[in-house]
Amino acid sequence: MARYHLNTHDVVRVSGADAHKLLNDTLTCRFDEGLVGVGRWFALLSPQGKVQVEGLVTESAGSFWFTMEKGLVADFIKRMKLYRLRAKVEIEAMPSYAVFWSPDGDRPEADGVIAYRDERGGGLGTRYITPQAADQPAGETGTGSLIAYNAARIAAGVAEYGTDFGINEVFPHDIGMDFLGGLDFKKGCYVGQEVVSRMEHRGTARRRPVLVSSVPNGAAAGAPVMIADREAGSIGAPNDGRAVAILRLDRISGAAATVGGLPVELSLPGWATYKFGGTVEAGEA
Repeated sequence: MARYHLNTHDVVRVSGADAHKLLNDTLTCRFDEGLVGVGRWFALLSPQGKVQVEGLVTESAGSFWFTMEKGLVADFIKRMKLYRLRAKVEIEAMPSYAVFWSPDGDRPEADGVIAYRDERGGGLGTRYITPQAADQPAGETGTGSLIAYNAARIAAGVAEYGTDFGINEVFPHDIGMDFLGGLDFKKGCYVGQEVVSRMEHRGTARRRPVLVSSVPNGAAAGAPVMIADREAGSIGAPNDGRAVAILRLDRISGAAATVGGLPVELSLPGWATYKFGGTVEAGEA
């Protein structure tokens, strides 16, 4: 069994009598009893509906455990404490915990280890939140670990903060959160919900995740994808010649796509129901 240390990720724990209500009223995803053993995609949005923070959340022993890129932790805690007001909720960084990932999908029982399935897109296996003081799982660390994880993530067509987009750059629909369990359209209001609901019901989402293959050597995150001399969007960080791009579907025609002046191949994630050049459809509510 291969396990990899996601050393770019940190952990936040949210607990207390009012934790469920605060999170349900603030974040985009569904909070229910089905979160135990499951990692659900969440986002904290601006009032204008843009993604400020994103990552995975699971529930264990009555607390909610979040994993996200290290650079997002401080802002997430600051914003959540502002929304907390007088609610009985503890929001704390957990630097004594590490995040691991396994593509094999096993979830063994272990004292102090939280194991949960990543439900985004298929093929993203299991995450582990592990006390630093405990015996760490065997497996790769460092650069090799991130290469393995990003290869699986790109193959699944999942875009993430840091590698594929920055703060305040995308709406949840742009990165497929409506298809991959990151948006709940039935629970009522949360921060940015009005914009998200309007995009859903009016079908105004124009950008979607697209897989790009044969990315030329030297191309970096942010390199534009050109269709007949017209920019359709840009790629995320390439991994072994592949990347996730966030592209305008209506600009993708039968013409050849290029990155850095060289031809690339475009394809859709296995979970997508949208089409090139056609109507940008919404995901499951």
